[in-house]
Amino acid sequence: MPIVAQSTETTDWVSRFADEVIEESERRAPGKPVVVASGLSPSGPIHLGNLREVMTPHLVADEIRRRGHRVRHLISWDDYDRYRKVPAGVAGVDESWAEHIGKPLTSVPAPQGSAYPNWAEHFKAAMTEALAQLGVEFDGISQTAQYTSGVYREQILHAMRHRGDIDAILAQYRTKAKPAKKQQQKQVDEAELEAEEGSGAASEDDGSSGSAGYFPYKPYCGNCGKDLTTVTSYDDDTTELSYTCGACGFSEIVRLDEFDRGKLVWKVDWPMRWAFEGVVFEPSGVDHSSPGSSFQVGGQIVPIFGGERPIGPMYAFVGISGMAKMSSSRGGVPTPADALKIMEPQLLRWLYARRRPNQSFKIAFDQEIQRLYDEWDKLAAKVADGSALPADVAAYTRAVGTAAGELPGTARPLPYRTLASVADITAGHEDQALRILSELDPEQPLTSLDDVRPRYDRAEEWINTQVPADQRTIVRDEPDAELLKSLDEASRQSLRLLLDGLAEHWSLDGLTHLVYGVPKVQAGFSADATPKELPAEIKTAQRAFFALLYHLLVGRDTGPRLPTLLLAVGQDRVRTLLGD
Repeated sequence: MPIVAQSTETTDWVSRFADEVIEESERRAPGKPVVVASGLSPSGPIHLGNLREVMTPHLVADEIRRRGHRVRHLISWDDYDRYRKVPAGVAGVDESWAEHIGKPLTSVPAPQGSAYPNWAEHFKAAMTEALAQLGVEFDGISQTAQYTSGVYREQILHAMRHRGDIDAILAQYRTKAKPAKKQQQKQVDEAELEAEEGSGAASEDDGSSGSAGYFPYKPYCGNCGKDLTTVTSYDDDTTELSYTCGACGFSEIVRLDEFDRGKLVWKVDWPMRWAFEGVVFEPSGVDHSSPGSSFQVGGQIVPIFGGERPIGPMYAFVGISGMAKMSSSRGGVPTPADALKIMEPQLLRWLYARRRPNQSFKIAFDQEIQRLYDEWDKLAAKVADGSALPADVAAYTRAVGTAAGELPGTARPLPYRTLASVADITAGHEDQALRILSELDPEQPLTSLDDVRPRYDRAEEWINTQVPADQRTIVRDEPDAELLKSLDEASRQSLRLLLDGLAEHWSLDGLTHLVYGVPKVQAGFSADATPKELPAEIKTAQRAFFALLYHLLVGRDTGPRLPTLLLAVGQDRVRTLLGD
């Protein structure tokens, strides 16, 4: 049986939650499928922080499937939420979109040039495609479809009948000071999520309160389509509801038992859905887990609908190394689709699987991605030889596939940093890239770039989109005659030792041995001498030698790893540039 199809027992946080969820599901709904849930608001780009809202229940659901249980992972698209603000930086959107504030997201036009019918569908599409690449199996539920088709009609009427009970619960928190968002965020790194952007419409008010009392329901205006409405009266017997619109002044009387153009306010909507769908497990962000927040208040409201609050952890923020704060309604934020352009799905899954939900972590778009890939490749090697710790094996297993099987991967996963260097140096010339990569291991020469895809394509995309132009590698066209002329005898000797050994050592391992060995030999030691056998000055000599090579080859103090750079430049050109 392949490793990805096996249960990982109780070796990690996912397994422990799976134990709890299975037990709780049997208590609440014996014999029925286990239900886990996520909620996403397509108010703008759905970012990598929001992805934790999906990956946490996905990993738990997948473990439950591995154990042979039936499970449903619901993703509730909160596309009937109000359009709250015009996100900055979204292509094809300007301040004229402000006229749509207050309308349902599905009633707002898509950004200019989009192939999708409305704002919500435009942003849902990118996330859906990314989830498919990540192997996330889910049942999507459009809240626009649910509300406008009358699916929740009885739940709405029930909430209106019990509006006094709901109001009493919410009243406990209205007079209490809310925790200062900025103070909370001081403890989070530079790429934290803004609290009210975590998931769903957390910033909506508690309902319509006026001279007629409290109502947990907001109609969308029949004239302007916005939710800037106030319920002015409601009759429980006839279900007649009257409202006025604060935006356009329109008013009307409707019968709520046949009216489907409105929704329950967020703090009532969420617990209603828990009860309606029978949700057993759903995580919540930090912003939804503090006293008086949606998740906590929802736990008190859900019994009104005959349900229980789901179990589930509070999940911490996801950071992006080297980038500013993420916000789901702000343009230019990194999304799962952005990450999948520069890394394979397995690596992205691993980042979410290896950390407990309450642990924050960063996703690298800068040079750190090379170190992450090195760490990932070392883990793969340890798993293969049986030396990895059980928890690390569990995280790896969850990353490389799901209960349905392994995710497609790279047939020959060469080091990411090597592929990135080759892509950098060859600047899109695939024949040159293949030549270089085929020389990395002469005993097993690469015969096609397809063998290193998709990892090579991800590394090339990272070089082209994430590495600043002034950090790109441009090999000299002509030798630096002035520098070569100015070299002292020791420097000339170091270059001669390197050039004399090129042909014999022309492979990645061979050149690594050669470039590190030259300063050792010059100092009278064996090229095979270990650091423990060498004086500290050797490291200084190696750094000086490396800097000289970089200057002669690319005109800078640093660059890609020298063995890779030498292979990329080619023997003949190396000899020319080093003055042979």
